[in-house]
Amino acid sequence: MPTAYDRLPLGALRVFEAVAAHLSFSAAADALNVTPAAVSQQIKALEGYIQVPLFRRNGRRVEVTEEGLELLPAVRAGLEQLESAMQQIKHNRRAGPLQITLLSSFLQIWLLPRIRSFRRKYPNIELRFHTSREVVDFSRTPNHVAIRFGRGNYPNLYSEKLLDDWLVPVASPDLIKQYGLIGRGADLSKFPLLENGEDPWRVWTQTEEEAAWQSRSPSIDDSAGLLAAAEEGLGYALGSWTLAARALHKGTLRLAGAGALPYGPAYYFVCPKNFLTLPKVAQFREWIFAAAKEFPRPPA
Repeated sequence: MPTAYDRLPLGALRVFEAVAAHLSFSAAADALNVTPAAVSQQIKALEGYIQVPLFRRNGRRVEVTEEGLELLPAVRAGLEQLESAMQQIKHNRRAGPLQITLLSSFLQIWLLPRIRSFRRKYPNIELRFHTSREVVDFSRTPNHVAIRFGRGNYPNLYSEKLLDDWLVPVASPDLIKQYGLIGRGADLSKFPLLENGEDPWRVWTQTEEEAAWQSRSPSIDDSAGLLAAAEEGLGYALGSWTLAARALHKGTLRLAGAGALPYGPAYYFVCPKNFLTLPKVAQFREWIFAAAKEFPRPPA
C-alpha cells in the first residue's frame, strides 16, 4: 500500500540542509558534488511540496526564512538518525575488518611489535588501523574501537583503562657517559635537553619556576620522534615509559635518572557499549588487555 513516505522528497531535504549550512547555493552544490542548477531545482521542488518559501535570495546572498528555520532542526535530527542507524548496521556486520583508531606513536612503538601474537591467535580477523588523537564519533566513522590517551571521561561510551603511564628521563648510552645522570635537583643547564612542549623538564626537577637553560637540541611534538631523537644521541628526553620501554630493553636508550613520575592520563580502550558483543571486538579486547597485563611497570 502507498504511504506518505512514497512522495516525501528525501533527496531535497538533504539539499535543503546543505544550503542552510552554507547559506549559498553554489557552496552547497560543491559540498554535494552536484551543479547549482540541480540544487536550485531540488529546493524549488521542496518548497512546492510544503507550499512555503524556505530561502530568501538577495543576489548571491541567501537567508533562511522563518519557515525554513522551523523546519531545519527536524531535518537535521532526521538525517542524523538515518546516518547513525546506517552506521550501526555497517558496524554490526560480523564480517569485514576490525577498525581501530589510535595514536600513531602507540601504534608504532607499543602495538605493532605485539600484533603477530594476535594474528596467530585470531588469523581470520583482519585489522585496519587509523591514526588520530581526536575525539571519535563512532556514528560517523567506520571505527569499532579507539585507544586513547586521556582520563577516561568519554560520555555515552564504554571506557576501560588499558595502561597506566609514567614519565622517565632517557638518553643514549654514549650521551650518559658524556654528561652523566640527571638527578631530581640537577642543574639542567649542564645537559642537552630535548623538549616536546607538553612535559617540561621542570616537572622532573620539581620546581615551579620556568627553567633557565638554553637548549640547542630540537623541540619535537611527536612522542615517537622525541624518543627517536634521543636514540640518535641528540639529547636527553623526558618520555613516556610505555613508549620508551622497548628501546630501553634493546639498549638503544638508558634511564638517565632514578625513579619515574606517574602520569595523570592513561591509555583507555573505548567503544560503543553495544559493540562489546561483536566477536571481533570482544576477542581484540581480551587479547590487548592480556598483553597490557604482561607489560612491565618502571623500576621503583
